[in-house]
Order: sequence, then structure tokens, then C-alpha cells
Amino acid sequence: MARTRSEQYPEIQQNILKRAARVFASAGYATSTISDLASATDLSRGALYHYFQSKEAILCGILDDHLLAFLEMVDEAMRTSRVAVEQLRNVTRAIVEFNAQSPDEQILVLNDVNQLSGPDRERIKALQRQILDRLSDLLIRVDVAGTIAVKNKRVYTMLYLGIVNYTFAWYDPKGGVPPAELAGIATDLFLHGLLGSASAAATRTS
Repeated sequence: MARTRSEQYPEIQQNILKRAARVFASAGYATSTISDLASATDLSRGALYHYFQSKEAILCGILDDHLLAFLEMVDEAMRTSRVAVEQLRNVTRAIVEFNAQSPDEQILVLNDVNQLSGPDRERIKALQRQILDRLSDLLIRVDVAGTIAVKNKRVYTMLYLGIVNYTFAWYDPKGGVPPAELAGIATDLFLHGLLGSASAAATRTS
């Protein structure tokens, strides 16, 4: 007979994912063991396997939950305005705040997707592509000068994400610059750089 799930099952699963993300991010996914995870979650190895079939399943759960939440966060931020530049400001603020609250998960997204096996890896990469498509479309709408085209839209999207997605490596949200202010700085830098590149291109062709 299968074991009956307790009412706390989803809560315990989420707690495992959160603590496992800390272990993987600090010690490295490849070198972390089920024993490490059991110790971090205050569960026995057997209890841990009751909630997840393997270490890889835990990593997949972390990445899946994080990217789905990230995608929903981007969509919600876009719904706050119909003006593309304001959408970009709102999306940037949401990303900075989201990443400040989940630095461990962000490290795993950037470093460990390829640790997953075939179907799981492809599903996670499909989620990443959805996020990139949302952001690329937004940047194209912001770019009224037409600097961003189909052939280079991924370059601009990755440059934008390079500004806002690596804050986990150096940014302290409790420091002198709060997340909303950092988001404003990042947005202005990107927008001014985009407008500047359009002006430079016009100068070169004149």
C-alpha cells in the first residue's frame, strides 16, 4: 500500500528545495551528496527519498519552480503598464528584487542546468527560452529607433540580463542601495546605452 501524503507534504517539499538550493549553491551540485541534503533538511535519507526520487530530481524541482516563478513575475510586471519603457523599468525592478530574494536558485540556473538528464534539461531550457522571448519582444518594443533586429535581438537580451542577473555575485540588498534604486540604475544604463548606440550608428552612416 502506498504511503498516505500528509497535509504538510507540499510545505516539506518546498523546504527541501530551499535548503537544497543553499547546499548546491555553496558546495556545488556535483560534489553535494544525499547525506549533505539530509543533514541540511533535518531529514533521514529515507525520508528525503519519500519526497524526491534522486538528487537530480531535487535540482530539477529547484530550477523548475524558480523559472516558472520568474516567468510569472516577468508577465505580471509587464501587465502593470502598456508603455514599453515603463514595462522595462517594472520588469527590471521585479527581476532585481526577485533575484535578491533567491540568490541560491539563481546560481543554479546559471551554472547547473546541464547537470540534468535529457527530458528534464530540455524542459528547463524551454522555460529559459520563454523568458528570453518575453524579454526580447519587450526590448524590441522599447527600441523605437530600430537598433534591435531579429539577427541581434538575443545579443541585446543577453546584455540586458548580464546587467540584472549577475547581481547575486556582488549585490547586498541590505546595503546602501535598495533593489528598486539598483533597478533604476540598471534600466537607465541599458536605455542610455541603447539610445547611444543608435546615435553612434546614425553618425557612422551620415
